[in-house]
Amino acid sequence: MKTSLPADFSHAVEAVAIGASAGGIDALFTLLAGLQAPFRGTVITVLHLPQNHQSKLVEVFAARLGIPVEEAQPHAPVASGRVYFAPPGYHLLVEADRTFSLSCDAPVLFSRPSIDVLMESCADLYGADMAGIVLTGANQDGARGLARIGAGGGLTAVQEPQEAAHVAMPLAAIRLAAPGYVLPLAGLRSLLHTLVR
Repeated sequence: MKTSLPADFSHAVEAVAIGASAGGIDALFTLLAGLQAPFRGTVITVLHLPQNHQSKLVEVFAARLGIPVEEAQPHAPVASGRVYFAPPGYHLLVEADRTFSLSCDAPVLFSRPSIDVLMESCADLYGADMAGIVLTGANQDGARGLARIGAGGGLTAVQEPQEAAHVAMPLAAIRLAAPGYVLPLAGLRSLLHTLVR
């Protein structure tokens, strides 16, 4: 487990799966800040929201960040140079043909969309050509998915728990997935920029 990036760190990936829950909006603003279009790879994000909540994530993040931000749509191709958000009330998966699919299967750890479901589907498809990042949250979602990414050779990172608004999710991911990096948001931002540059 590393707590800083080596000076010569250079590792590009095809996709980055990010999971966040309580406190996640502010964490994502910090993490994604400064990301410039066009960029290589795809950023796919699950942020826990109430199932009946009308999501404004795309509008809010596109306005604040100035990069292409979309809500993932079923059967739509996973395009490079985009930040995608899972729609509320559905599990989000990436299929073998690199298109999105949505599922109404039961919530996982009381959550739908589930970070684990997204990360596991991405790990099975992208293998070592992906990264997973778990941020602040009040449950254990994301730990199992991050472990799957690591087992497939992907890069794994977790927000430093002492900095997180809610420590439960980062701590669970550290215990189960033994991530390659545990970094504050500023370090995770540098890591993300390197991964998709």
